[in-house]
Amino acid sequence: MQVIILAAGQGKRMRSRLPKVLQPIAAKAMLRHVIDTARQLAPQKICVVYGHGGDQVRAAITDPDLAWAEQAQQLGTGHAVQQAMPAITGDGAALILYGDVPLTRVETLKDLVTTSAGERVALLTVNMDDPKGYGRIIRGADGSVQSIVEEKDATPEQRLVQEVNTGILCVPVAKLRDWLSRLSNNNAQGEYYLTDIIAMAVADGVEVAARQPAAVWETLGVNNKLQLAELERIHQRNIANALMENGVTLIDPARIDVRGELVCEPDVEIDVGCVFEGKVTLGEGVKIGAHCVLKNVTVAAGTELSPFCHIENADIGIDCTIGPFARIRPGTKLGEDVHIGNFVEVKNSQIAAGSKAGHLAYLGDADVGSKVNIGAGVITANYDGANKFRTTIEDEAFIGSDTQLIAPVTVGKGATIAAGTTLTANAPAGELTLSRTRQNTVPGWKRPVKKQG
Repeated sequence: MQVIILAAGQGKRMRSRLPKVLQPIAAKAMLRHVIDTARQLAPQKICVVYGHGGDQVRAAITDPDLAWAEQAQQLGTGHAVQQAMPAITGDGAALILYGDVPLTRVETLKDLVTTSAGERVALLTVNMDDPKGYGRIIRGADGSVQSIVEEKDATPEQRLVQEVNTGILCVPVAKLRDWLSRLSNNNAQGEYYLTDIIAMAVADGVEVAARQPAAVWETLGVNNKLQLAELERIHQRNIANALMENGVTLIDPARIDVRGELVCEPDVEIDVGCVFEGKVTLGEGVKIGAHCVLKNVTVAAGTELSPFCHIENADIGIDCTIGPFARIRPGTKLGEDVHIGNFVEVKNSQIAAGSKAGHLAYLGDADVGSKVNIGAGVITANYDGANKFRTTIEDEAFIGSDTQLIAPVTVGKGATIAAGTTLTANAPAGELTLSRTRQNTVPGWKRPVKKQG
């Protein structure tokens, strides 16, 4: 079996410089969705027919094993498939898909391929209450499919038919070559319709078997940003349903966005407005507060994120508490029972078990031991304008509020750094280190008063 993906449409109604098939669903190009689904069928070859915005499309989709065919002129779906045929070899079946129909389930396509078996035409159809704009499935007295009539060419009686063509079909390759060679553009749009091969199949005695998907949304295409948004919500709701079926608690299934892969252990709870990008893994009992954004993150069991946390490319240990309004940046690893409080930023740092930074701190390029206390307003000054340097804080140290640790510097085990200290040299273990000017009061000093007149 080989796959042909038609992706040459201009998409004028998208009103975008980005080609239609590159418009994103869940942060992934629609064409990429179709290719990824097709790959699950293990085809011998995938050929993408491109046209408008071709350079952008090929720059965005760089899979080395894809075959490409250019449709320089937009002369209809039949003409598009004709451009792909030089890349389609041998016999077997050809499955024809569309780069702007991103949500078709692999199970539906497997059924279509099995039905075709390289011998018959397997056609995906749906029934619609309002079939306006779609080609109608015309059946004979015995119920067999006889042809597809495009709406502009249909009679008033044919337009009453509610079973419509989705465009997705699986066809014997040898027959497809013959039928494509006989296509005509003698119709209302002056185009070469792929749908005309159905009547040819019937005339040649090739069985046409119509199959239907589990849901109409599997066959919906995108022509404008409104439809793009509608499919985005369908896709996200499908993800939400799968999560809930696996035991995840979603406070509102309509308000979650998964833009990658989200893997959850039992008893995960996710509040509203959360966004998950890349691959995110949530351990058993993890709780994610409202409006958090996680990208390429592993969160171990029992950890709780308060609202409005942003975490990227980090590993979070078990039983941690984070936020609200915390930012964990790439390269960070938190051990067990670490507390990162509100308005704390951590970047490229290792923080060991039981340590805490409660509020208003910046820890960058730091190695923090266990049971360390980081006070409010503490920062690691890790950048000299050209190079980054690391700060080491050993176990059980106490860093007082409003302290600046000028890297590279080490705070020894059990050391105490007094509030307001600017640390420029190593602080010895177990000792109090401070750097302050002596407090002074000027007797009789008067605050200046603005002169009058």
